[in-house]
Amino acid sequence: MAAPMKWKRLVFSAYTPAFSWVFTRITDRFFRAHDRRRGSAVLLLAPLLAEADSAPLASSRPPGFTGVESLHSRFHWMADHVPAFKVPGGHIRVLHSPDEFYQAMKARIKTAKSRVVMASLYLGTGPLEQDLVDCMEEALERSQEDHTPDLKVSFLLDYTRGSRGKHNSRTMLLPLLQRFPEQMRVSLYHTPDLRGLLRLLVPERFNETIGVQHIKAYLFDNSLIISGANLSDSYFTNRQDRYVLLEDCKEVADFFAELVGAVGDVSMQLLPDNSVEMMEGRVHPYKGNRADFSESAQRRIMEVVNTARIRQSMLKTECSDHPDSNGTSPNDTWIFPLVQMKPLGIHLDEQVTKRLLTEAGGDAVVYLTSGYFNLTRTYMQLVLGAEADYRILMASPEVNGFFGAKGVAGAIPEAYVHLARQFYNKVCQLGQQSRVHLHEYHRPDWTFHAKGLWYYVGGRDCPCLTLIGSPNFGYRSVHRDLEAQIAIVTENEELQTQLQQEQEVLYQSSTQVSNSTFNQPDRHVKLWVKLVTPLIKNFF
Repeated sequence: MAAPMKWKRLVFSAYTPAFSWVFTRITDRFFRAHDRRRGSAVLLLAPLLAEADSAPLASSRPPGFTGVESLHSRFHWMADHVPAFKVPGGHIRVLHSPDEFYQAMKARIKTAKSRVVMASLYLGTGPLEQDLVDCMEEALERSQEDHTPDLKVSFLLDYTRGSRGKHNSRTMLLPLLQRFPEQMRVSLYHTPDLRGLLRLLVPERFNETIGVQHIKAYLFDNSLIISGANLSDSYFTNRQDRYVLLEDCKEVADFFAELVGAVGDVSMQLLPDNSVEMMEGRVHPYKGNRADFSESAQRRIMEVVNTARIRQSMLKTECSDHPDSNGTSPNDTWIFPLVQMKPLGIHLDEQVTKRLLTEAGGDAVVYLTSGYFNLTRTYMQLVLGAEADYRILMASPEVNGFFGAKGVAGAIPEAYVHLARQFYNKVCQLGQQSRVHLHEYHRPDWTFHAKGLWYYVGGRDCPCLTLIGSPNFGYRSVHRDLEAQIAIVTENEELQTQLQQEQEVLYQSSTQVSNSTFNQPDRHVKLWVKLVTPLIKNFF
């Protein structure tokens, strides 16, 4: 038995992210040759270890820019590249806690009349998640009692994460799919980068490191919650994230319903017998040609983005000579949806984020947070080379989502400590300690998953812009996963105050990082973790 066990340990040791890139390279080479024989275009695989920099959008900031001009003129350039939705700031509400997020979803599911759209990495399998599913079942039953079952429920989840284990996201939703087949749709996105030899060799959990569907958007009729939170019990109880509720914002809700629908169209469809199939005429993500899948998916998704951008531009032109129709709810806020799907050749969020960081001048203060602090090289260079002040909030080891995990995953918090120390050392080497500050979030019995930024200009006490959604500003978010967030630019003082309070509450639970932070016993990083981190940091 000794020899077989030794062989088994050796094989499973290869199933770590550090070795995944080797299998990907081999698979990539094989499929490149196979695709050339079929006459396909060059593969669009995202880079694995080396970062390919995408140029930021060209700046239109005039010489002598002082930062005192209107918010519209400062940020209007986004509308040249993504849709711009002008909405009343009074229709936007910041949610502060996991329970508030959970209760808001349940309440709106129960009253939904036409549509419920849920995009997440996965749906958990506990009692809280079952209660959410039960709310949907009640809403679907009620719609059928009206003899006009107009309510449609659509889920977009990741195939690998949603299929993990025997009892999983798929089995949670099967009863609804079986009972309401005409009203229920479950789409499971499968990354085109997990294919061939790589897909055969990499087991559950580890296969999620290659790339996932990571968008978190929850839509109920014409209302929408954008968040970084998944549909799982910890995100409803003691895992801190960010959440913003847009009430009665039909055009924004329509856009996200169409975006999620487009991703769903290029995903596998869950059937009532728990099997999956692609929609007719669609390229299979791992059996079909890699380039053909990416090209087809990009075309379908960008059709939604470009159609909305053109439509909003035309509406702006038509309404430019007319004041807001409702004086009690002025349209004083702009919503810019930012999409990042590098495996499909879509990188709008990356370009906009780069330009925001590039143009953050001496009059700006940026509060940036990530549950997994692992900035891309480009973002790091922009932060270190900027004039703006930065306050960066990250998870302390004990609130990291991997803290206490079994096996190799248990060392991931140490890897983040190592990455944070490297960044802090660079700040010190460049003499930027007075401009760039690191903070660690602490909260007993909680974990930290918040991401995004708050952007202050001209010495104002409240932010005028925030980014909120699924991206973490790391390599995975830029290169591997499907991501979406929104930029909210607002002149609404009440909304600005809400955003300021949100930022304050999060940072009040933090301590500022100094040299002594990394000398604490719980910040000790094992030598093997230091050696392995450069190999695996692009996978988490």
